[in-house]
Amino acid sequence: MATQDEVLSGLAEIVNEIAGIPAEDVELDKSFTDDLDVDSLSMVEVVVAAEERFDVKIPDDEVKNLKTVGDAVNYIIANS
Repeated sequence: MATQDEVLSGLAEIVNEIAGIPAEDVELDKSFTDDLDVDSLSMVEVVVAAEERFDVKIPDDEVKNLKTVGDAVNYIIANS
């Protein structure tokens, strides 16, 4: 099972690749939409990449609950 830091680091790399956000700006308390400017289409790409990287399934109805980076990190840890 991945640690919080490992998941955060992986998500930061994914967000950097997809949305061009500097990885160091991706922090637990940051909102994907408000702070990181990740739009809904990019969010889908982030979710798909995270599912592949962390071998976790994130159902569509759960994605809307992942408002912050911390929400996503906690979901991945709890479900991997």
